[in-house]
Amino acid sequence: MSLLRAEHVTKIFGRKAAEAQRKLNAGADPAKLRGLGVTPAVVDASFEVERGEIFVVMGLSGSGKSTLIRMLNGLLGTTSGRVLIDGQDIAKLSPKALRALRQEKISMVFQHFALFPHRTVLANAAYGLEVRGVPKEEREKKAREFLGLVGLDGWEDKVPGQLSGGMQQRVGLARALAAGTDIILMDEAFSALDPLIRREVQDLLLELQARLDKTIVFITHDLNEAMRIGDRIAVMREGRIVQIGTAEEILTEPTNDYVAQFVADVDRTRVLTAASVMEKPLVTVPANTGPRTALRTLREHQASAALVVGRDRRLVGKVSAAVIADAVGDGGRSLDELIDPEDVAPVRPDTPVADLFARAAESDLPLPVTDEHGVLLGVIPRVTLLAALGAINTHVEALIESAEPEKEGSPVDA
Repeated sequence: MSLLRAEHVTKIFGRKAAEAQRKLNAGADPAKLRGLGVTPAVVDASFEVERGEIFVVMGLSGSGKSTLIRMLNGLLGTTSGRVLIDGQDIAKLSPKALRALRQEKISMVFQHFALFPHRTVLANAAYGLEVRGVPKEEREKKAREFLGLVGLDGWEDKVPGQLSGGMQQRVGLARALAAGTDIILMDEAFSALDPLIRREVQDLLLELQARLDKTIVFITHDLNEAMRIGDRIAVMREGRIVQIGTAEEILTEPTNDYVAQFVADVDRTRVLTAASVMEKPLVTVPANTGPRTALRTLREHQASAALVVGRDRRLVGKVSAAVIADAVGDGGRSLDELIDPEDVAPVRPDTPVADLFARAAESDLPLPVTDEHGVLLGVIPRVTLLAALGAINTHVEALIESAEPEKEGSPVDA
């Protein structure tokens, strides 16, 4: 079961919200309901957030994303629909039970830090535990631990006014983490930061997430931020969720013209990854084959070199046709002696395309893509790398047309 689920959630502000809801149910256009003196802030929003996922809700100002996040912890009630935390409908909770749920299951990080100016950094970080009645020694120990994780060792006795904006947001993040809740809601948490500091805090969030595996709902109007940190992204427009998907899905398969225009200026080389552009290799040399068989394989595929893989499909190295031909002429040498294990620099499937160009230019073979165990998953020829961007960049198309065809010296599964 998903940790957090929204089912057809609608929020309408105004005294005639019930009438507006009936009209919506009958198929009325939300924009035409303003004549009733109401504002449909969120309309029929449904999604699920899995444990350990960073789920980003993205949209322009006024799209309804901040209203939506406030319904997820019960700060705003829904006009219709349900919000379920761990299968529990929060609208059915008593005020006391709802407060307990917020304290134990949901933390929030705000855009403007929301720190107590008269409290020390340590006291701010420990506040969530203090509200729950955790003894002082225990809560301060936990707060110190997470202040250390966010890089604020030695700042425990300072007050927020003595910290930079980025450091204050780190305190807010430490407070949310120290509370030990299952879910962290982040409402435009990095929007008030300067670009360089903002990227540093994004990096910090991703590092912490890799360690702590929290469930995070992150609100932003910044598309590049959404695509950088989100496992999945929900795009909102005028209160409705118009698409949910991974960054790559939204970029390459926009559901409508609005989403397509929204992502038109995104740096695709920072979103697309090696896994999205790699190809199945055409030729490889098995590590247990003989030099003559290896040479015949390369000649059949008109390849000057090839990658070598073992029985377990792990990448071993590469061999060239010239070296094998010399060895066959000399006689008596095994293929193991001819493998070059040093001149192969594999990339991981999640490597951004932007980081592949320099490496592809330096390699005489298509780039091998391997998993964390060194198993060969695919290869990326230079021409394929350029072609992946050809549909969106006429300059790249020109490069592809002027590029000489690359000899395919890439491997297939052994």
